[in-house]
Amino acid sequence: MSKLIKVDGHSDLVRDNHSHAIINTNKSAYDTAKKRAGEAQRQRDGIRETAREINNLKCEMYEIKSLLKKLVEEK
Repeated sequence: MSKLIKVDGHSDLVRDNHSHAIINTNKSAYDTAKKRAGEAQRQRDGIRETAREINNLKCEMYEIKSLLKKLVEEK
């Protein structure tokens, strides 16, 4: 079993003696970070979806423009 050693000068940090990893034991800070990361991911997803919609509209506008040109050329 790994032993946890407090990090000097940081009350919420401990070091795992086996893996030498630094672990934050402050659960509320962890929860806050997870919420921030989730919100950032939702924003990125929203931006991607908006970009997809814009690209679809561009394609549709190109089709409409091509059809209108074709109609004008035929007359």
